[in-house]
Amino acid sequence: MAQVLTQTKPPATSSSGKAMISAARISRRVRFLGRQISDAYADIETPLIMLVILKGATVFAADLLRSLRVPAELEFVRAASYGAGVASSGRVKLAHMVEGTFADRHVLLVEDIVDSGRTAEAVTKRVHQAKPASLRLAALLDRPARRVVDVKIDFRGFVIPDRFVIGYGLDYAGLYRELPDIHSLG
Repeated sequence: MAQVLTQTKPPATSSSGKAMISAARISRRVRFLGRQISDAYADIETPLIMLVILKGATVFAADLLRSLRVPAELEFVRAASYGAGVASSGRVKLAHMVEGTFADRHVLLVEDIVDSGRTAEAVTKRVHQAKPASLRLAALLDRPARRVVDVKIDFRGFVIPDRFVIGYGLDYAGLYRELPDIHSLG
């Protein structure tokens, strides 16, 4: 017997319908970050490793990769702390973490949003075990109002207020990743 999946109606985006951060602003900022990162890694002898946190950072990472002027490799880690809600569970689950390829290499952790800081901290601790030459963090969004763990963001896109956001790869229960702009729910 086939199982029927039911989906509750997704919440509405901001009542004005206006994006919190437009696609044009995102594009300009990502190109700027690409120049900053390229300058920071201009003298490395091996390709930069971009370690992308799935799934939310995928869109940001793809655009960021195309804006770089230095060679880069892509690796991925799946981390989750939200589930289908709008608040972090406080527990970070890591999966599909590449082991051993980071030794003596320059690693750029690519995150969609840093809020509590727990995900970035968990992945950072894991990467440090492999003894990389350097490890830096690029985050499209920084939501410091929810910070629980002190995290250094080396390359920051935007600082946002304490709102749950969707679009440009960020989701609510798996939905809205396709939106070109960033919107707040509510």
